[in-house]
Amino acid sequence: MAEDGDGRSFNFLQEGAIAGGAAGVVVETALYPIDTIKTRLQAAQGGSKIRWKGLYAGLAGNTVGVLPASAVFVGVYEPTKRKLLEMFPESLSAIAHLTAGAIGGAAASLIRVPTEVVKQRMQMSQFKTAPDAVRLIVSKEGIKGLYAGYGSFLLRDLPFDAIQFCIYEQLRIGYKLAAKRDLKDAENAIIGAFAGAISGALTTPLDVMKTRLMIQGQANQYSGFINCAQTILREEGSAAFLKGIEPRVLWIGIGGSIFFGVLEKSKSILAERKRRRDAKLQL
Repeated sequence: MAEDGDGRSFNFLQEGAIAGGAAGVVVETALYPIDTIKTRLQAAQGGSKIRWKGLYAGLAGNTVGVLPASAVFVGVYEPTKRKLLEMFPESLSAIAHLTAGAIGGAAASLIRVPTEVVKQRMQMSQFKTAPDAVRLIVSKEGIKGLYAGYGSFLLRDLPFDAIQFCIYEQLRIGYKLAAKRDLKDAENAIIGAFAGAISGALTTPLDVMKTRLMIQGQANQYSGFINCAQTILREEGSAAFLKGIEPRVLWIGIGGSIFFGVLEKSKSILAERKRRRDAKLQL
């Protein structure tokens, strides 16, 4: 148990996982239709049209995966960040945040990738239910089918997680120094929105390739990450790498606002509960 940046007692591993899980589920549930639109835009090739029905397709199954994935991410990120901040001088805190974000993303990817594969194929109406999706993917493609596009996922998510959390943490540090007080919930949310929007925009090309690799199934249109990039560039032009950037920035911007707002609030509530429990034990 330690204190977070606001001086609150906080068990990073256990309570961080709870706070992260809660934040992840709230974001996914609230913004799922925008994510579905983004996926369909990125998957569209040539002049194919976008379907506007079934924007919540795969939400239930996705939530089941998002809860543990978000919990693992924050449960790993928070103690890793704390340890690295102890190792690095204050002037290099950004490196600690970048590294912790990437490590947290790598740990969560083991759950995130199968969840993302099932979600995106359901968003493309390839399956009707998550259990059917898992069963049919495994029967036709093997377990590796659930990890389709794993390399491209890491190439997208590790930079994304590192950049997003670094921007968020650094902006919070700067804002607190300027304001000379702890941040309010709304201020955390605004900083989270900015960090999410910037990170989402910068990693859109990687997200496009990740989407194509994950939804191709047995078609094997792309043999790998590099082949995917070359094929998209040759057949659709460089503009295709920015497909879905508008809904992606909107989704992750709003999502960042909700995620970090809920995360900080959850951490505050859990820390206060811990403090009260410890006070009772001392009586």
